[in-house]
Amino acid sequence: MRLALAWSSLFRHPVRTALAVLGVAVSAAMLLDMVMLASGMQVSFRALLMRQGFEIRLTPKGTLPFDTEARIARAASAESSLRAMPGVREISPVLGTTLHVVRGEASEACFALGIRPAVQGDYELEQGRDAEGDDQLVANSTFLARTGAVVGDTLELAAGYDAQLRTWTARRRVIVAGRGRFLYLAADQAAVALPLGALQAMLAPGGVDEVSLFMVKTVPGRDVEGLRAGIERVLPRVTAIATADAVRSVEERLSYFRQLAFILGTVSLIVGFLLVSTLVTVSVQERVGEMAVMRALGISRPHIAQQVMLEGLAISVVGAVLGLALGLLTAEYLNGILRTFPGLPAAIDFFVFEPRAAWQSFGLLIVTAVLAGAFPAWRAASLPIATTLRTEAVS
Repeated sequence: MRLALAWSSLFRHPVRTALAVLGVAVSAAMLLDMVMLASGMQVSFRALLMRQGFEIRLTPKGTLPFDTEARIARAASAESSLRAMPGVREISPVLGTTLHVVRGEASEACFALGIRPAVQGDYELEQGRDAEGDDQLVANSTFLARTGAVVGDTLELAAGYDAQLRTWTARRRVIVAGRGRFLYLAADQAAVALPLGALQAMLAPGGVDEVSLFMVKTVPGRDVEGLRAGIERVLPRVTAIATADAVRSVEERLSYFRQLAFILGTVSLIVGFLLVSTLVTVSVQERVGEMAVMRALGISRPHIAQQVMLEGLAISVVGAVLGLALGLLTAEYLNGILRTFPGLPAAIDFFVFEPRAAWQSFGLLIVTAVLAGAFPAWRAASLPIATTLRTEAVS
């Protein structure tokens, strides 16, 4: 009965009610997006760093992965030392450099990774097969688009251009075995992955015994921090970075986004509060005579207060449902724009949907609706019957 009366009251002015619902929907969409932004990048970065299960990354002393052109020398010896350490379960060496796709006199530069396909954690295969032989590679979509190649094509890669002789020091014909999504590289960066030995052989006549980093998986239950410190003692030429520490560092740097999301989310709640409160207050003001008559007929004050609060609640619930759908569409659109920023890893998302975020946004809007309807409901329930009826009769 109370809900039916609340609906009938709202539909007396359908245009005004519709505008209020749309306003609440926009506020709900903004609130959901801010909640998603507050935790989205944090969740995305954590998932990126933890995706392949490598707990420790080793880089040249004082550098970050691929931050400079520095490399870890005597890589084979370093790997042997790592394998001899208790607690090390798996090692994935990675070498990064620049190669060129040669076509006649023209060439196209690309970033190349030397990996071991069986233990690599740098890309996810999307089409075809992995680079299992020295004459095979996996390329990302950007590389294929720029070169016009497709899976199955044969390309010529070159390294070490001699400007004086105008020749390449090393060339290799390779087959595009598959297409992959490179997790840590920018989406607009052309990249390929070859077997580590093949890439090392291209960089010098006798090959190079260098890598850019090692990624290490530990035995379950092993003290990661203790192993990290032990690695730095055994290999003083490297910096060992625990993934958990990297995640904490990223979360600290993303605190700005959380603060921004909190401020904008609070603003959206205030806007929703004002919309609902204003509409319900105007509705009560227009129906003071009706409510006085109801009180005169014996309708209790709690009954009238509940009816008024249900009006605000109905607006907020409908607006929140519409707003959640609008917020998801907006987040998807904004995420597509932000992911095109130069230098961002392809696997990073700014807005990550979590059911908890949706329920949190919905709950905040419902609480806001209850608070917004509290004052109009109290005013409607406390109207003096005789005075109100006399005033309405005179007017």
